[in-house]
Amino acid sequence: MSTSTPVRPEHLGVIAQHPSVRKLAMIALALGGFGIGTTEFVAMGLLPEMASSLGITEPTAGHVISAYALGVVVGAPLIAALTARVPRKTLLIALMAAFTIGNAATVFAPNYGVLMAARFVAGLPHGAYFGVAALVAAHLADRGQRARAVALVMMGLSVANVVGVPVASWLGQTLGWRSAFALVAVIGVVTLGAIWSWVPALAAMRMSNPLTELGALRRAQVWMTLIIGMVGFGGMFAVYTYISTTLTDVAGLSRSLVPLALMIYGLGMVAGNLIGGRLADRALIPGLFVSMTALGVLLGIFVIASHNPYTALLLVFFVGAAGASMVPGLQTRLMDVAADAQTLAASLNHAALNIANAFGAWIGGVVIAAGYGYTAPAAVGALLAVAGLVVLTVAVAMERRSGRSSR
Repeated sequence: MSTSTPVRPEHLGVIAQHPSVRKLAMIALALGGFGIGTTEFVAMGLLPEMASSLGITEPTAGHVISAYALGVVVGAPLIAALTARVPRKTLLIALMAAFTIGNAATVFAPNYGVLMAARFVAGLPHGAYFGVAALVAAHLADRGQRARAVALVMMGLSVANVVGVPVASWLGQTLGWRSAFALVAVIGVVTLGAIWSWVPALAAMRMSNPLTELGALRRAQVWMTLIIGMVGFGGMFAVYTYISTTLTDVAGLSRSLVPLALMIYGLGMVAGNLIGGRLADRALIPGLFVSMTALGVLLGIFVIASHNPYTALLLVFFVGAAGASMVPGLQTRLMDVAADAQTLAASLNHAALNIANAFGAWIGGVVIAAGYGYTAPAAVGALLAVAGLVVLTVAVAMERRSGRSSR
């Protein structure tokens, strides 16, 4: 091993300290994120096909997105707390197996009710998987590079929007929407093999217990960070849930170019994820302020920009970048404020983001159904980003006041 790589005590029990093996472990973890990101976002681009196939309206079809998000919200705390004593590698394999089964059930769902149940099941392991994967990445990272390691794992989620979602969306439009989720199930199987082969045993990772993990819920800063994610991301998902119809009916983009638009959004997420990881490692709180301010401004501009196909696509990129840049910072922040309850806190981050997903899909549908049009979700989203900034400001003030009172 190169002498330029510092060895921390918690790394000594990891056989895979060699950089090349660490890289393979990161790829395996990111591959799981790739599958999860594909299944989470592809439904947003296939709502018209799903609605037509099942004989329901598009806003009703949008409820399958909420069902998946609800699965994340329910599964994240339950799984993280109840599996606190399970070895991390074993847990990752179990979570990815459950994810694969849920997506296979989506493929064969005979009606809307069963589809809703299948999407709920597919969402259950989402938050716990990302929470555990983030902790594993931080465990394997060099000193001072935790957020960048977390960002590498989340990169799978971002790349999914560049490759996985457009390809699955194209498949869904060409062969039927079920084929998109069949592709996701295949990705799940491949990920299982990669985690089994490439992720080390992680024997040196400290185990916890359910009561310790549940202790995260007693920490005010954990809740404040979660609320930031719930509020701040709600606006982005309000726009992205109905992005397909917005781009075709408002911007005048051809339906065949929607996968390209999703790819552009994914490229923005990749860029934002990389930027967010570096910002979080250098200056965590200022970085979050920058990301959330940018998101609010860009959503406001999107209200006007969405009337032209070129400016709409440009803003799709920047909105994706601004939103994704928040994720490494929020994940790292939760690990910092959770103390010895990091698994639950890290998992709850994605529960919070999926509450934002469900809330965003709902509020977007509400303003559209009220007759305000497909640009209204972006206006509401800008306001939600501002609300997220207010919550972040309050959280920082609380932390400073608590620090002064403890001296």
